[in-house]
Amino acid sequence: MKTEHQYSATIKWTGNNGTGTDNYKNYQRSHQILIENKSITLGSSDSAFRGDKTKHNPEDLLVASLSSCHMLWYLHLCSEAGVIVLEYEDNATGTMTETKNGGGKFTEVTLNPIVIVKEPSIFDKAIELHQKANELCFIANSVNFPVHHKPTIQVINDHDNQENH
Repeated sequence: MKTEHQYSATIKWTGNNGTGTDNYKNYQRSHQILIENKSITLGSSDSAFRGDKTKHNPEDLLVASLSSCHMLWYLHLCSEAGVIVLEYEDNATGTMTETKNGGGKFTEVTLNPIVIVKEPSIFDKAIELHQKANELCFIANSVNFPVHHKPTIQVINDHDNQENH
């Protein structure tokens, strides 16, 4: 039996400068992302496409979704495996290529998590769980491009000395 989960969002365009879309240069790409019981996210297109660089764009949000989904699975798996994670930070990057018809698509995303763990003895397991997290990540399983992982594991021993691996 499959378990399904439903998600919904309302996207409301807020960029009408008074003349609608009468000209490509006359309207803003500003919009709101409204999800019940959550704060409003202000969105726009990427500044390369006449968007507001101070607002989230769909491309940034896709990279962030992949990164946060991976992190949540990784932390879950570490918790189950006895890998004590003290800190986690990912500087994820994505590449989107424009196509001749004016569209585009992502060709890859690379996750670069820096994970600080408590014990050196769990280093190998900490690395291994990144692959398992990728296999389980809902978002990574939904995209049609590769999601690469370049994790760095750091160990803090009892004397608060950090070791990089």
